[in-house]
Amino acid sequence: MIPLDRAVVARLETHGERFEIGVDPDLAQEVRQGADIPIDEVVAADTVFENFAHGDRASEETLAKVFGTTEFEPVARRILTKGEIHLTSEQRKKMIEEKRRQVVTYIARNAINPQTKYPHPPQRIAMAMEEGRVSIDPFKPVEEQVKVAMKALRPLIPIRFEELRVAVRIPAEFAPKAYGEMQSSVTVEQEEWQNDGSWICVCRIPAGVQNDFFSLVNRLSKGDGEVKVLEQVY
Repeated sequence: MIPLDRAVVARLETHGERFEIGVDPDLAQEVRQGADIPIDEVVAADTVFENFAHGDRASEETLAKVFGTTEFEPVARRILTKGEIHLTSEQRKKMIEEKRRQVVTYIARNAINPQTKYPHPPQRIAMAMEEGRVSIDPFKPVEEQVKVAMKALRPLIPIRFEELRVAVRIPAEFAPKAYGEMQSSVTVEQEEWQNDGSWICVCRIPAGVQNDFFSLVNRLSKGDGEVKVLEQVY
């Protein structure tokens, strides 16, 4: 169950009745898009209400008449898929701000200024999005809204998505620990253990995180690791 303070109302009005449940807005949207998420991870309570805010429960007779069952899960999924998600103005504002932050972070991590070969600071991206009047939908996926944002940003600032292929060598004494963390942090395309116990690999990373990646290698190898940029991938 999610905390009540995170819940918004999913409402279905049908057969002259109103049914409401408290849901996580992001997970509810994923369910509406077909994701198979356990219902107890989406809702704030396993109860169907006539009025969620007032705590007025829907009667079992009404549920049975409208849905043909009084079981919570099938009723809740019907409300989620057929009903509407209702937000207060404050909830909508907070969700838009958080989604905007996610869009800015995604672009800052994956895009660079092709003139300098360095990423734009998140503040610069946020300002350009405001200048370009990028509208954020609190329910649409980040990746979908990144495409819209990039279309608005390109006339305003030099920017493009780019990846780097980098070769890494980790000395033997640090290799076992580094291996696990690198595998979970980046896309490892090739790897090989050397006779001396050192580990070498070729990774693909977003160009915007290259400094963070170099810092990661230094941390994992106590400064003894080696990194070489092989190519840029557009």
